[in-house]
Amino acid sequence: MVIYDIFITFVQVIIVLVFLIVTVLFLVWWERKISAHMQVRLGPMRTGGWHGWAQTIADAIKLFLKEDIVPECADKWLHLLAPVIVFIPAFLCYAVIPFGENLSVADIDLGILYIFAISSITVIGVIIAGWSSGNKYSLIGGLRAGAQMISYEIPRILSIVPVLMSAESLNMNRIVKHQHNYHWFIFYPVVGIISFFIYLTSSIAETNRVPFDIPEAESELVSGYNTEYSGLKFAFFFLAEFLYMFLASCIATTLFLGGGNGPILPSSIWFLLKTYFIVFIFMWVRWTLPRLRVDRMMEFNWKFLIPLSFANILLAGFVLLFI
Repeated sequence: MVIYDIFITFVQVIIVLVFLIVTVLFLVWWERKISAHMQVRLGPMRTGGWHGWAQTIADAIKLFLKEDIVPECADKWLHLLAPVIVFIPAFLCYAVIPFGENLSVADIDLGILYIFAISSITVIGVIIAGWSSGNKYSLIGGLRAGAQMISYEIPRILSIVPVLMSAESLNMNRIVKHQHNYHWFIFYPVVGIISFFIYLTSSIAETNRVPFDIPEAESELVSGYNTEYSGLKFAFFFLAEFLYMFLASCIATTLFLGGGNGPILPSSIWFLLKTYFIVFIFMWVRWTLPRLRVDRMMEFNWKFLIPLSFANILLAGFVLLFI
């Protein structure tokens, strides 16, 4: 029985891994098409035929075949270890995501806490990548990324506290069940939309995407903490960025949009439709807004998002007690 359970878990892990790799390839192609249309261009059109669907696959193969160049003054072991530390937590977080009704690899009581605990390890990999490269631009990029990710993690966690207060659980599946019959948390008066706004904004900052891409600001830092990475190691950073964007969208769907709740279609289809809609918002914001200056970005977090998060928690408590 134990061997059978291990085998089933192994198969589930392989299925999730393949699904995530295919999803990342699709998201890269999709973002290129969206950005192109927003700039009145066509984007990839040739590779593979229909709208250049195989362009990302061709780019991935090219990336894997590129020479791995390590700077002479780099700390070689840490330089090798950093992309692994960044990528593996991003993958492990998907274990508790309910992709549909009874469709998660692990159903643990502390599901949402597990995600935030595991994903927070990534910041260590980013800082190591900047420090071990032996490059001043990489080091500044790594330190900027560390400061930004730790700072925005605070309002991100605070934003989901009203959801947890309402659901009275940290279990992802129970939170989804709490929103049955279209009682999605985003529709809760005032509290729901404020929580969603804070979560989405801080998630964009956590994934280092525009307008919060200060750690990789190419006009100042070349490419930030991953300047000295190439080939497969650079691919790990690239994969992790899209995995975290998709993960943030999965969490938003679970906590605010009722997970897989929806009419007629299977729950897994509803879950993916809602998640891809959130991903579209990520891309829309990236290709619409300009980059914030580093001091203004930090002020926005400490002077606006965090106080707003605490006020929203107080408001949620008042609503739960008296309304």
